Amino acid sequence: MINKSDDDILEMFRDEATKDEAFGLLLKKYQERLYWQIRKIVISHDDTDDVLQNTCVKIWKGLGNFHSQSQLFTWLYRISTNEALSFLKEKQRKHFGSGNGELEELLLASLESDPYFDGDKAQLELQKAIVLLPEKQRLVFNMKYFDEMKYEEISSILQTSVGALKASYHHAVKKIESFLISREV
Repeated sequence: MINKSDDDILEMFRDEATKDEAFGLLLKKYQERLYWQIRKIVISHDDTDDVLQNTCVKIWKGLGNFHSQSQLFTWLYRISTNEALSFLKEKQRKHFGSGNGELEELLLASLESDPYFDGDKAQLELQKAIVLLPEKQRLVFNMKYFDEMKYEEISSILQTSVGALKASYHHAVKKIESFLISREV
């Protein structure tokens, strides 16, 4: 683990002499967490790598202007989440044109053909249930259930109220339960 605080890394980044080193430390500290945040949204490992690259470029360009109004971690997650969602919108547009094609179909196909998925049948069914959730519910469920984030953190990342997040999580859990019961997992 990196022994430098976020504030130390930011201070190093603002100094031209240590800017590259600071960015390397930042990536070592957060890259894996950002990878998995993006992966839960776009499903495919290859797509995740592409989105993570774009995310790193945005972080590099914006880090000098970061003024600690939120936690650095929250800011990084917001960028990675927005990049992943933009990627999915573009992917949907490419596959379905300007129509309202089902993004869930693309995500399910990615999940089912993913050579990196090593879960059992129950895990695959859970992932299918999550993919079928509406976007906001899927994001909230993943952050709360898998990342064990507090509602306040999620609220800062998604820029929505805690009450709305609690409702989204509740609805997501009910939909997942219904899906799994219907599949007898």
